[in-house]
Amino acid sequence: MGKRPEWLDNAVFYEIYPQSFMDTDGDGIGNINGITEKLPYIKELGCNALWINPCFDSPFGDAGYDVSDYYKVAPRYGTNDDIVKMFEEAHKLGIHVLLDLVPGHTSWDHPWFKESMKAERNEYTDRYIWTDSIWEEPKGYGSLRGISDRDGSCLVNFFSHQPALNYGFYKPERPWQQAMDAEGPMATRKAMMDVIRFWLSKGCDGFRVDMAGSLVKNDEDSKGTIALWQDVRNFLDKEYPNAAFVSEWGEPDKSLQAGFHMDFLLHFGPSHYNDLFRCGKPYFGGEGDASEFVKKYLESYEKSERKGLICIPSGNHDMERLAYYIHDDRLKIAFAFLLSMPGAPYIYYGDEIGMRYIEGLTSKEGGYSRTGARSPMQWDDSVNAGFSSAPANDLYIPIDPDAKRPTVKKQITDDNSLFSEVKKLISVRQSHKALQNLGDIEFISDGANGKPLAYIRSFDGEKILVAINPADNPAEIKTDCNIVEQIYKFGEDPEIKKDSIVLKGKAVVFALI
Repeated sequence: MGKRPEWLDNAVFYEIYPQSFMDTDGDGIGNINGITEKLPYIKELGCNALWINPCFDSPFGDAGYDVSDYYKVAPRYGTNDDIVKMFEEAHKLGIHVLLDLVPGHTSWDHPWFKESMKAERNEYTDRYIWTDSIWEEPKGYGSLRGISDRDGSCLVNFFSHQPALNYGFYKPERPWQQAMDAEGPMATRKAMMDVIRFWLSKGCDGFRVDMAGSLVKNDEDSKGTIALWQDVRNFLDKEYPNAAFVSEWGEPDKSLQAGFHMDFLLHFGPSHYNDLFRCGKPYFGGEGDASEFVKKYLESYEKSERKGLICIPSGNHDMERLAYYIHDDRLKIAFAFLLSMPGAPYIYYGDEIGMRYIEGLTSKEGGYSRTGARSPMQWDDSVNAGFSSAPANDLYIPIDPDAKRPTVKKQITDDNSLFSEVKKLISVRQSHKALQNLGDIEFISDGANGKPLAYIRSFDGEKILVAINPADNPAEIKTDCNIVEQIYKFGEDPEIKKDSIVLKGKAVVFALI
C-alpha cells in the first residue's frame, strides 16, 4: 500500500448515481450541476467524501460502465468545465471526490475498439484481447464474433457490448494470449495511466476502481494484477501522492498489497455481507445470524495485517435498497453498525432517508433487477419529489409512486428521523478516532443465532465498546469491560452487570471503556 492521503483516515463517503440525484436542466436526467447544487446537503449530513458513478461519455448500454471516451463528461451530465467546478465547490466545503474508473473494458463504440476491429494492423490492434481465428472462442469467457473484417473473436467482460481491454495473461497458454509485458498490454496500461493523470490534474481526488482484481487474465492468485497495480501505485507516488485509490476487489490482502488504500466488501462471493442486510432473514431484520460474516471479516482482517481498511457500504447501484429487507428502527440500528466499523463507510444516495426499492420496473440501461435501486432522489413533496421539472414520462427512472415515500424535506427537521440518526452517528464517529477508519476491532459477540453483535474499537489508547441488538428480545453479552461513559445509545438503556451487559430489544450502545 502506498502513502495514504490523510483525509482518508476519517472519510465517510456518499455514493451518487448521477443519473438519479438532481436534474437542474429539466431533461429528466440528473447532472453534474445538480450534484454541485446539493453539496451543502451532503455536508449537512456529515459526509466528507463522494464517490460518483461513471460520468464519462458512453452509449449507456450499462449505465456508463461502458465508456466511449474516458476524457469527456457525458453531454447529458454537462461538460468537463462543470465537473471541474464541482470539484472546486466540493473542496471549499471540505469534501473530496472520487470518480469511478472502469479499466477492464470499454464500450464497443469506443474509438480504440473501432480501430482494433480493422483487418490491417494499427496502434490499437492489441488494445483488446482477440483470438487468432473467428472459429476459436476464448474458453471461460464470452466473446464478440463476426462483427468485422478482422479475423478472430474478441473477449468481453460481462455484457456482450463490453470488449475487454488487453493487460496480458499471467500464464499465456495460446499463441494469441500475450504476456503482461508485451507491447500491446503495456500500451493499454500506459493509456489508463494517462486517463488517471488527466482527471487528477483537473482536481479529482482519486478513484474507486471497478472490478480492480480482474484485469490480467489466467492470473494465478492475482499475482499479475497485483504487479500491474503496484506499477500504477509507483506512478501515483511520484506524480500524485495524495490521490486516493479504493478498489472493488473483495480481497483486501491482495488489494492493499497491490497499492490500493482501501477495498470494498463485495455483496457477492464469500463475504456473507448479504447475511446482514439482504437475504430471507437478514441479521439486521431481527432474526438472522451474523457469525459467518464475522468469521469471514476477521479472516480478511488478519490477512490484511489487521489494517481494517475494508469498506462496508449501505448498498449501491447493483443491489436492492437497504430498506427493502430492513424497516423502521432497524434501519437506524443497521447504520449504527455501518458507521462504527473500520474502513471508510459508504452511504448510497437516499439510504439515509430510507428510500425504497421500486419493484416491477422495466430495465433501464442494463439495470434489469437493479433498476429499482436507481430511482430518483426524493428531495421534497413538489413535482417528481423535487428531482426534476420534466414531465413524469421523461424521467430517467420513475419516482417511487407511494404517496408516503420518504423525503429529505420531511426528515431533515425531524429529530427522530432516519436522516437525523445517521447524521448523529456520523458526528459521533468523527468525534472519536477509535471509531474511524483506522481503529482496531476486536469482536466479543459474533451475532450467532440472533445474538447481539459486540466489538471493541480502539486507537491510540481510546477504547470504545459497541453493542448492537437488532432482535426484539433482550440479550446478554458476557464482558468485563468497565464502562466509563456512554457516548451514543439507541433504544432503552442497557443493564450493566459485573461481568456482562444486558441489551434491551432493538437497542444500541457505544461506550468509552
